Amino acid sequence: MAQQQETGEQVNDGFVVDTENCEEREQAYRARGTARPITVVGNPVLHKECKDVTEFDDKLAALIDDMFASQRAAEGVGLAANQIGVDLKVFVYDCPDDEGVRHVGVVCNPVLQELPPERRVLDDSNEGCLSVPTAYASLARPDYAEVHGQDAQGNPIKVRGTGYFARCLQHETDHLYGYLYIDRLSKRDRKDALRQMAEGTPRYETVPNM
Repeated sequence: MAQQQETGEQVNDGFVVDTENCEEREQAYRARGTARPITVVGNPVLHKECKDVTEFDDKLAALIDDMFASQRAAEGVGLAANQIGVDLKVFVYDCPDDEGVRHVGVVCNPVLQELPPERRVLDDSNEGCLSVPTAYASLARPDYAEVHGQDAQGNPIKVRGTGYFARCLQHETDHLYGYLYIDRLSKRDRKDALRQMAEGTPRYETVPNM
């Protein structure tokens, strides 16, 4: 039952409560995990759709622990499994929204819900990625996002966010379908982001591309 509580309880409208006991939950994941190096743009695992999670077992739980440890080591707010070289549709997050409220959670097999036109208010803010280290670019995304998927036990869940957290949910779901944020930029802006990456030095361990 403790593991179920870690994942977050559901409210009546079906959305996960991911804002309670954030520090304790994140620390528990991280204490069990081991940080792994981050894969960077050019690594094949980042450029294809990942496999669905079909086994919700101890191996998946250990992966999630490692993902939280890796996310913290790299000082990120979200991390997809393929960013540590694992071909599975799962991401973790530890991300504030625009009101400063902290959200911590896990989503397996995420599907980003299409928004009706009246809900599509674009936020044109800077975006970065652990897999494109030291680079940032402005990218317009909807300021609200809703993701449906499963928790670490395979139970159906829904997660929603606004502002910066909405950007995180969209960014991490993109990863698991083979897209980096730079793939959504103009050719000019993508080239500039790759230049920033080439000129910078990551503050965390990365996997060299062969």
